[in-house]
Amino acid sequence: MNAVKQRIQSIDVLRGFIMALMALDHTRDYFHIDAMSQSPTDLETTTPILFFTRWITHFCAPTFVFLSGTSIYLQSLRKTKKELSWFLFTRGLWLMIAEITFVGLGWSFDISFNFFFLQVIWAIGCSMVILSALIFFRYRILLVIGILITLCHNIMDYVTITNDSLDILANLFLITKFESYALGSVHFMTAYAILPWTSIMLLGYAAGRWYKTEIKPETRKKLLIFSGSMLLLLFICLRFANSYGDPAPWQEQHNFTYTVLSFLNVTKYPPSLMYACMTLGPALIALALIENLRNRFTAIFNIFGRVPFFYYIIHIYIIHILCVFLFFAEGYSLMDNYKLNMAFGFRPKENFGFSLGIVYIIWLFVLILCYFPSRWYNNYKTTHKKWWLSYI
Repeated sequence: MNAVKQRIQSIDVLRGFIMALMALDHTRDYFHIDAMSQSPTDLETTTPILFFTRWITHFCAPTFVFLSGTSIYLQSLRKTKKELSWFLFTRGLWLMIAEITFVGLGWSFDISFNFFFLQVIWAIGCSMVILSALIFFRYRILLVIGILITLCHNIMDYVTITNDSLDILANLFLITKFESYALGSVHFMTAYAILPWTSIMLLGYAAGRWYKTEIKPETRKKLLIFSGSMLLLLFICLRFANSYGDPAPWQEQHNFTYTVLSFLNVTKYPPSLMYACMTLGPALIALALIENLRNRFTAIFNIFGRVPFFYYIIHIYIIHILCVFLFFAEGYSLMDNYKLNMAFGFRPKENFGFSLGIVYIIWLFVLILCYFPSRWYNNYKTTHKKWWLSYI
């Protein structure tokens, strides 16, 4: 078995970079004055800078899930399939539990736990559980499954489901309708349909083979750039065809800038074929270009990328706690909390927060606050060999 013992910095750096971008989107959720009253991708109301503030963060989830798959393949080089399957199964269950407990609490600050919003951690956990079973199949089978789901799940755009039970299953696994479902007194809503994200994880797993030690760096660079370019070309062709691959066709707008925005405005929930091509293409090219890049910024992103789940948890709580400070600083009381029908606590009204420029400043402050505990935990994780560290 050809084991890869050392971490691959380019993977950690790219993962850390997209996680820093992710914090921008979440900072906007809590602090932009119009975050709850208008969509940044609504071409009727948005501005180009607001659109791109949201659009650039589209790269976060697919790149993160893809790189999770790549990391799983690298683990397969030093673990037996049985060991890896058990780890994926238990890690996946742990992430699913985390989503509905302390991760969800970080988003809502609602201790009643009567509403569960199933997001990216849930989808990653479910995907790992699925992969824990698929891992026993041959590499080519996993690659084919990943390709087929990515290519074909948009068929659901043309399917109408009338059965309530099938509708719930479809909403969990294939489509995203942002509908609330009840289990007794508890309600849940899913934003990340499982299987389209599982397919992206499988594609990342397949790409992990390029990081085996017998693959020369120059060969890997060519494979990454070629694959990324082909995905971008496929995106452009599909988007110009304006047919299959995304439920939201682009339309000519009142000027060229907004026509470009319409062209780029593809569907994340669930990740359409065009969305996957548009985001994963540049991600693969970036992996190739940063493999030998070393500077002060890559060192910072490397820290974030080495402790992704730890970073994810603390960045949510830091952002939300800062929002609580603003809530009380503006004179609101606990009686004003949860008046709006939204998952975020301590946003007392729709027009609460700041302009986009201030949001960017808060985002940079959040990254600074996240860096030092992330660096501490990375040092702790590097110097200690406890079993539970691989789960956090």
